[in-house]
Amino acid sequence: MGLDFSLYDKVFENRIRLQIMSVLMANDSYDFTSLKEMLDVTDGNLASNLKTLEKEGYISVEKSFVDRKPNTQYKRTEKGAKAFENHLTALENLIKQQYK
Repeated sequence: MGLDFSLYDKVFENRIRLQIMSVLMANDSYDFTSLKEMLDVTDGNLASNLKTLEKEGYISVEKSFVDRKPNTQYKRTEKGAKAFENHLTALENLIKQQYK
């Protein structure tokens, strides 16, 4: 019997994007600096992966100023949450299949 990969999402093959979505699933929002520190990645690496998630419609971006400093907040979208949950289900199914 073949595996069903219909729920698998290639966007989450990248570990940084998987980590970003994990953080955003556990929190209402997260700012750029905190994500950078938590994930221990460079500005450029984080920015490019955030842009990919934004283009897919998986996260939303809110820019503001806090004490005259720019602050960028990221939130998961409903579409992103569903895609992430589906991806986790696909991975769980893959693991379960290995133990049958």
